[in-house]
Amino acid sequence: LISAIITLFILRISPSTAVKVFGKTMKQLAFSLITVMSVLGLAWLANYSGMSFTLGLAFASTGMLFPFFSPVLGWLGVFLTGSVTSSGALFGMLQKVTATQLGMNPVLTVTANLLGGSMGKLISPQSIAIACAATGLIGKENEIFRKTAKYSVYLLLIVMVIIFLEAYLTPGLMPVITSGG
Repeated sequence: LISAIITLFILRISPSTAVKVFGKTMKQLAFSLITVMSVLGLAWLANYSGMSFTLGLAFASTGMLFPFFSPVLGWLGVFLTGSVTSSGALFGMLQKVTATQLGMNPVLTVTANLLGGSMGKLISPQSIAIACAATGLIGKENEIFRKTAKYSVYLLLIVMVIIFLEAYLTPGLMPVITSGG
């Protein structure tokens, strides 16, 4: 809000023009805002209803293999939601609960979720659609998906191995965050 007000003065935009532009922008963003609010609402529901905790306990049954598969949750989350932030909101608590149950550093598994999500961004249908629209390649989404999918999987496998090695060979490299801050 502050930057918008400063911009009005710097660019000498009239208040009526600013209101029109704001209204037009909100109309363009309406669907995106509803989507983001829905995903975050689902994440809050999952966290406060205990679903994330229950799923975290179930994932703890994977034992010492969980760090290897931890990035896959983030990867799938971004594929489904199109956003690393949304994936973190959906699966962050699950990652934390699972790590705690396994006696691991939750910072590592939450980080793994974010890293896996970053690799999932390559195959996210929303990201591909935006890229195609921005570059004039509308209709080529399938071709781009096929080309990026292999890189996404390769990079995900690399992240999986790195997280697994970090969990068991160099666990002290990742900071430990305690409940108090």
